Amino acid sequence: MKDNAGRVFGAMQPIGNILQEQFGLDETALVAALESQKEKGGRIGEILVQEKQITEEELLQARSIQCNLKVVKKLPKEIEPFFVKRVPIGYLKRFKMIPVATPYCSYVALAEPFCVQQLDDLKRLLQWEGMETVLAPQNEIFIAINTAYDMTSNEAADQVMQDMHEEDPDSIFSQIEETADLLDDTSDAPVIKLVNLVLSQAVRDNASDVHIEPYKNRVKIRKRVDGILYDMYAPPRHVLGKLISRVKILAKMDIAEKRLPQDGRIEIRIADKNVDIRVSTLPTAFGERVVMRLLDKSSVYLPLEELGLVANDLAHFLQLIKAPHGIILVTGPTGSGKTTTLYSALGILNSPDINIITVEDPIEYQMDGISQMQVNAKIGLTFAGGLRTIVRQDPDVILVGEIRDLETAEIAIQAALTGHLVFSTLHTNDAASAITRLIDMGVEPFLVSSSVNAILAQRLVRQICPHCKEAFVPTSEYLEKAGFSVEDVGDKSLYRGKGCPECFETGYKGRIAIFELMILTDELKRFTLTTSDAGLIKQKALSMEETGMITLRQDGLRKILTGQTTLEEVFRVT
Repeated sequence: MKDNAGRVFGAMQPIGNILQEQFGLDETALVAALESQKEKGGRIGEILVQEKQITEEELLQARSIQCNLKVVKKLPKEIEPFFVKRVPIGYLKRFKMIPVATPYCSYVALAEPFCVQQLDDLKRLLQWEGMETVLAPQNEIFIAINTAYDMTSNEAADQVMQDMHEEDPDSIFSQIEETADLLDDTSDAPVIKLVNLVLSQAVRDNASDVHIEPYKNRVKIRKRVDGILYDMYAPPRHVLGKLISRVKILAKMDIAEKRLPQDGRIEIRIADKNVDIRVSTLPTAFGERVVMRLLDKSSVYLPLEELGLVANDLAHFLQLIKAPHGIILVTGPTGSGKTTTLYSALGILNSPDINIITVEDPIEYQMDGISQMQVNAKIGLTFAGGLRTIVRQDPDVILVGEIRDLETAEIAIQAALTGHLVFSTLHTNDAASAITRLIDMGVEPFLVSSSVNAILAQRLVRQICPHCKEAFVPTSEYLEKAGFSVEDVGDKSLYRGKGCPECFETGYKGRIAIFELMILTDELKRFTLTTSDAGLIKQKALSMEETGMITLRQDGLRKILTGQTTLEEVFRVT
């Protein structure tokens, strides 16, 4: 029996039974999930989704049968945001619900039909008693909530900017140097509002960095999305001091020190995301410049298969990371996804019978079952010092965040030579250059050749936006520039992004890695003893058929032919 809001009263069929009858769920999987529920709590449906026994869509359909509610798979893009000033965004996100009002339909969409009291409270607040209730995918609900609140936040941003421009730059408050009394500012202060808006928008757009850049007569705030910088705001010059001070207070930095560079850290929660922000300040001729690096703790770990390694390289890499000892290096510039690749490798190795310890700066993602140490230069805990201690902790696998100096390199090599598998990163342009870099640091060539198993160079290229992806016929000039022949392309379609609101009209959305895997075979190791020239080492690696190394650019060209990226992107990063 249903009430006029579409809810069911009386006994409901258990979700497990529905999943067995309607979707063929294996009884063993259900029993295992029930045991897990007894130990850790949680809902049985979510446990089965996490264990990949069912899909989210199957769970939604099962709940639809259980509660006799209609399923709406896609929510309208244009939702009237009439509720944003009356209902906190956190309430809707927490209980995974949203009131949907369009000229054609009105209903409340839920991801979970169990928050009955909260649903009633929402309807009462909006005077929507009796309105239909439907089920919708969680992701659809979160997108709709963000869209609705973003519409009003953009208006708020315009108002904040107007307030700042109208503020008298010669007022006594602007002339006084900012000190700790800024801690007493309320959230109504335009500067605080602006900082909150900048951070929330950066998280929403999956930005990796936010820049606050002072110039002679202006200030620019920019965000880096998929490796490209975009303008956000241009606040008036006279608010620079307050803006920097606000960021410094959040990062627990010294707001009185403006002559020296500083580093700090902010931990915030925006909607359902925990975000760690690394803050760096730099004194310039026109004031302090700030760069904030955003690390979304929920999105650093990816399965190794999803990183973009081609089948041959993936098979080789999986074999390499299971070696009993040796060093595996991942190279590339800052922000090229090295840490993500290493975490993915550790995710495969992480098991109760292996002791994995890391020393990082900073710990970007906390992994269960792995001991992680944070470098702290202020108290003298360096990579070398941390690594020296880790070796005495009986590890099987060691991750060193970065090899920065000879001391760290030598300890890592000694660890590899004494039966440990060591992962680390280096900042070099390609795989072969890593050997040159180590020798340049002062490591003996025979130590490099006897300890390093493989070097993986990588870059990130933007993916073609799936919403505006279109096929095109390449010109002969395009094919010539890419190094393709007509036979290479054959009847394959090449793609590009037309540009749409989903991708900021750029034609790109998201990124994928391109790789260059150089395996140090016995023959290549002997060759490295005779020369440290990166060009010669690369030529030798390319000429060896058994390992089949391909360059970064060649891997990029492969991904053009598979419709993942474009020639312009591959040339931009290689």
